[in-house]
Amino acid sequence: MNTTRRKFIKQSAMSGMALGLSSTLFSTYAESMKEKIRIGIIGLDTSHAPAFAKLFNAENSDSALQGFNVVAAYPHGSTDIKSSVDRIPEYTKQVQQYGVEVVDSIKKMLNMVDVVLLETNDGRPHLEQAREVFKAGKPVFIDKPVAGSLNEAVSIFKEAVENKIPIFSSSSLRYMKNVNAVRYENKIGKVLGADTFSPATREPHHPDLFWYGIHGVEVLFAVMGAGCETVTRFQTEDTDVVVGKWKDGRLGTFRGTRSGKHDYGGTAYGTEGNLNLGPFDGYDALAVKIGEFFKSKVSPINARETLEIYAFMEAADESKRKGGATIRMDDVLKKAGYK
Repeated sequence: MNTTRRKFIKQSAMSGMALGLSSTLFSTYAESMKEKIRIGIIGLDTSHAPAFAKLFNAENSDSALQGFNVVAAYPHGSTDIKSSVDRIPEYTKQVQQYGVEVVDSIKKMLNMVDVVLLETNDGRPHLEQAREVFKAGKPVFIDKPVAGSLNEAVSIFKEAVENKIPIFSSSSLRYMKNVNAVRYENKIGKVLGADTFSPATREPHHPDLFWYGIHGVEVLFAVMGAGCETVTRFQTEDTDVVVGKWKDGRLGTFRGTRSGKHDYGGTAYGTEGNLNLGPFDGYDALAVKIGEFFKSKVSPINARETLEIYAFMEAADESKRKGGATIRMDDVLKKAGYK
């Protein structure tokens, strides 16, 4: 056992005795921690942080989630998105209830953990935060959005490869039951096309679809796969409709809503039938995939597919800027430095 882990176990036992719990109980806990993968969280400004802490630290967790423990968290992320900053005190309290130690620097947290959940709600700090994780040599799951721009998303994946750091990013919507049935269980045969939808509320510091439209766009790529060739966007104040044409001629559409009931889902069309892709069923399935990733050090999603998702959203913005023009994905990716 390394020095950092011995120090953490000692601190855990001391904390337990300070709370009036028996040294025997905490000795047992400390022994169990030897075998567990220690998870650290960066960013307590999103509900995803306490949700993951609860799942991984549950005493009677699903067998797929056993063998992990969220032990430390660094709370800060955005400094100028009020809705994110205001959440930090409450989510800090919540993760502490699950036994997570809140620390005052990313560096300190990295010294206490084996793997990292980068949860900062604001995509803009992700590149600098990820660089600290890469330097420490820790595998990392980066929650949506990967970054605050396509250029920075490309940089994150490029630097992860250069530093030989395993990296994985996904919206939880990718792992809805019926999405998996289409992608991995051949439920409807070959996918001929798909229409997906999700809320697409905007945040002025991010490209239009990065903030919330990412959920429905991720579902679209989850069932269609990579290979989108062109993107065309139609938009009003309340609605976006983005049409993607894949290289094999298939069409996929995303509808982003800013009015009416906020919901998630869609329809996939196949050679053997059609399937409703919703409803959203929580974070459990994504947590399982994250756990598998932390053990295998292999992302379940090809980097090209993830970057195409962000290129699709950036191309949608370019289409908007050009009055609904059709934009080539390869041009967008090349401009962002992806080859």
